[in-house]
Amino acid sequence: MDKLLIQGGTPLSGEVSISGAKNAALPILCASLLCAEPVRFSNVPHLNDISTMLRLIGQMGVEVTMDGNDGLIVSSRGLNNPTAPYDMVKTMRASILVLGPLLARCGEAKVSLPGGCAIGARPVDQHIKGLQAMGAEIHVEHGYVLAKASRLKGARIVTDMVTVTGTENLMMAATLADGETIIENAAREPEIVDLANCLTAMGARISGAGTDRIRIQGVERLHGATHAIMPDRIETGTYLCAAAVTGGQVRLTNTSADYLDSVIQKLREAGCAVVAESDAIVLRAPPRLKAVSIRTEPYPAFPTDMQAQFMAINCVAEGAAVIRETIFENRFMHAVELIRLGADIRIDASNALVTGVPRLDGATVMATDLRASASLVIAGLVAQGDTLIERIYHLDRGYERIEEKLTRLGASVRRVR
Repeated sequence: MDKLLIQGGTPLSGEVSISGAKNAALPILCASLLCAEPVRFSNVPHLNDISTMLRLIGQMGVEVTMDGNDGLIVSSRGLNNPTAPYDMVKTMRASILVLGPLLARCGEAKVSLPGGCAIGARPVDQHIKGLQAMGAEIHVEHGYVLAKASRLKGARIVTDMVTVTGTENLMMAATLADGETIIENAAREPEIVDLANCLTAMGARISGAGTDRIRIQGVERLHGATHAIMPDRIETGTYLCAAAVTGGQVRLTNTSADYLDSVIQKLREAGCAVVAESDAIVLRAPPRLKAVSIRTEPYPAFPTDMQAQFMAINCVAEGAAVIRETIFENRFMHAVELIRLGADIRIDASNALVTGVPRLDGATVMATDLRASASLVIAGLVAQGDTLIERIYHLDRGYERIEEKLTRLGASVRRVR
């Protein structure tokens, strides 16, 4: 199993390009199941989660062709097996996103209940409730969601909680439903808007994406299209934090500050100078950061996917800060590993009190989930000596060529096989 060896203490400097967004690419690949014509995608990141999704839809009869370095052509003309088996779903929760498109296109679906990172309960009851409101007959048996519907019917759906994948699943299913569907309490993430843009290019009729009320007018069929995946805002935020904690100066290209208001605001509070360009972000860090308190909330508030990274930078910042996690109940598992590096962190239920220390010391640590992995990388970059991060397969799920990009910025990082 691969490990990452980091020799800390070097300020990051230079320029690096941000990859396409994993959390946008996964639902958009599922959207290709909705039509028989080829759909062409660009800016697709090379990640383990993307490979898993491509294998999953491939065993359904979907044909996938590489189109250049970051492009794919996906043809679902041969879709003949609307099943997502457990052995392909267990490592990635986003696999549940095939449920809505399969049900809408094929009239049936058999999808295993998903796995993924161990960061807390992420039930799919809102997906099921919404599809049932649209007329689907759904049963959960032996760990599988079994769904049938001759044709889904438009409905008004009010979710009990804000759910990103739930909003995406219901939005995709509604594109082929008979009549109008309104999703109330919808998630507002930029990835939702990117999916809506792709579906619209395929002939869907969608309005309100990016607000808490999305309206979809069902159509008879969708057609082929071309779509570029949006930049990864979480990868962007992670590299900004890495530069900030090392006292560096970086320019990140192929990205946008438009999706990162809350993150950039906190970096500025910490003492960083951040300049937004049309398709790039420049950050210049002070010699030592100031501690900043954060509270995770659904978009456009501070993202839970950036909580671990900010815990890492607070570990060596001046002062103390409180981090409150409101989205996932098990998302402080990285704190124990950061403490191994010398951090001063006290956990009380969903709150973490982080008091900055003058320095961290390298040690062997273990990644527990995707964003926890990123926090350990950030801590390793500023720690004195060598930090060895085990179980980095989590990193490979969400960060494309992370050791290459960090090396380009001057860090001493290498993969140990």
